[in-house]
Amino acid sequence: MKRIKTDVLVIGAGSGGLSVAAGASQMGASVTLLEGHKMGGDCLNFGCVPSKALIASAKAAYGQAHASPYGVADTDPQVDYAAAKDHVADVIATIAPVDSQERFEGFGVNVIREYGHFISPTEVQAGDTVIKARRVVISTGSSPLVPPIPGLSDVPYETNETLFDLREQPEHLLIIGGGPIGMEMAQAHIRLGSKVTVIEGAKALGKDDPELAKVVLDTLKDEGVEIAEDAMAAEIRGQAGAIEVEVKDGRVFKGSHLLMAVGRKSNTDKLNLDAAGIKTTRTGIEVDASMRTSNRKVYAIGDVAGGLQFTHVAGYHAGVIIRSMLFGLPSKAKTSHIPWATYTDPELSQVGLTEAQARDAHGDKLEVIRFDYHHNDRAIAERKTKGFIKLMVVKGRPVGASIVGYQAGELINLWALVLANNMKMSHVAAMVAPYPTIGEVNKRAAGAYYTPRLFDNPTVKRVVGFVQRFIP
Repeated sequence: MKRIKTDVLVIGAGSGGLSVAAGASQMGASVTLLEGHKMGGDCLNFGCVPSKALIASAKAAYGQAHASPYGVADTDPQVDYAAAKDHVADVIATIAPVDSQERFEGFGVNVIREYGHFISPTEVQAGDTVIKARRVVISTGSSPLVPPIPGLSDVPYETNETLFDLREQPEHLLIIGGGPIGMEMAQAHIRLGSKVTVIEGAKALGKDDPELAKVVLDTLKDEGVEIAEDAMAAEIRGQAGAIEVEVKDGRVFKGSHLLMAVGRKSNTDKLNLDAAGIKTTRTGIEVDASMRTSNRKVYAIGDVAGGLQFTHVAGYHAGVIIRSMLFGLPSKAKTSHIPWATYTDPELSQVGLTEAQARDAHGDKLEVIRFDYHHNDRAIAERKTKGFIKLMVVKGRPVGASIVGYQAGELINLWALVLANNMKMSHVAAMVAPYPTIGEVNKRAAGAYYTPRLFDNPTVKRVVGFVQRFIP
C-alpha cells in the first residue's frame, strides 16, 4: 500500500472540487485530487453543458419553423437527432480540456483517478494509495434520484446521465418530474420533433413564483407539450418503445421512451463517512455556515452538502472554504444572493426572495415593482415581448428579483450583484444602459420604483414650481 501526505485532499473533480484544487495549488498548497469517474463531473458531462447544447439545437429548429414574423419564410426543419447529439458531444469535447487531468497536473495537482473512502478521520484510501491530509474537501456532487415506483426496474428508462448518449429520437417522450430539468428537456424534445408528456406529482416548476412559472408553462403547452400536474406515478409497465405510466388517480400516459427527472440525491455512498465521524442529513452531508462537517478537518461543498444544487453554488462554496483553509480567515456561505435560472424559452430566473417569501418576511414594508418586456424597444424589435420583471423592495433596497422572458438568465446577473453588495435601487437607477438593449429592462424597472415618488409627489411639484417662479 502506497502512503502519501498532502495539505489539501479534494474528493471529486466536479466544478467545486476543481475550483478548490486549482486555487489551492496555485497559492502554494500541496493538493491531491481524487476522481473515480469523469473529470468535470456532472455539469460538464451530464448536466449544464449538454442540456444547453441540446436546447441550442432545439432553438435552431424552432427558429426555422417560426421565421415568418421576421419576413423569412417558415420551413419544416429537417431534424437529425443523432447529429444534434453529435453537436452535444462536440460542445462537451471543446470544454473538456479546461477540466482535464493534464491541465490540473500542470497546476501541480496530484490527480488520482480512483474513488476515495475514509479509513480514519484524516486518512482516505483511493485504490492502492492511502492519503493523509491536513484538510479534506468532499465535492462528490449528486446523482439522479430514481424513486422506487412499482415496475420501474423492469422498464428501460433514461436519466440525465444517459439521455445525451441516446441516438434514437424518441417518438413520444414521457418525463416524470416537472422541475427545471424536466421542463427544459420537454421543450427541447418537442422542438426537435418528438411528442412529449410531462408527469408531475405536484405542480410543475413548483419552486418558482407561480405567476412567472405560468408564463413558461403556458408557452410549453402552446408548443404542444402535455403537462399533467397532481399526477403522482403509481405504476410503470411495458417495454422499449411501448411504456405506460399510471398515476394514482387512474390516468394512464403512454409513450415510447421514459425520462426520470424527479430530483437529485447526494453522492455519499462510497465515502464511508462513519470512519471519519462525519454526520449526514436527509439531503446530504451536514455542514455549518463555513461548510465544515462534524469533522472539523473536513469540508463538504456543492450538491453533496445538501443545499442549493447548482454548479455556480459549488464554485461559490469553493471560494468560501479557500479563504478559511489557506488563510485561516473566517468565511461563511450565504444563500440570499444566489441566483438560479431555468433555460426554457422564455427563460425563468430568480435571486433572493420571491414575492410570497418577501411578503411573509417583510409584510407591509414590501413594495413590488414590475416592468413588462413589451415596453422594451429591443424586445419589440426581436419579437421577444413575452415576460416581465418583478422586484421585491424594502426601504429602497431590493430583497429579491424574479424575471421571466428573453435572456432572463442574463438579466438576473445585475440583481445578484445588487443583493450580494447590499446595494440600493438608486444605484441601478443611476446606471446608464446602452440603447436599445434587453438590459434596459433592469434600468427601467428601477426607474419604475421612483416614478410615483417623482411624478405623483405634490412636494416635488411644489419645489419645481417654486424654482420656476423664483430662481433666475
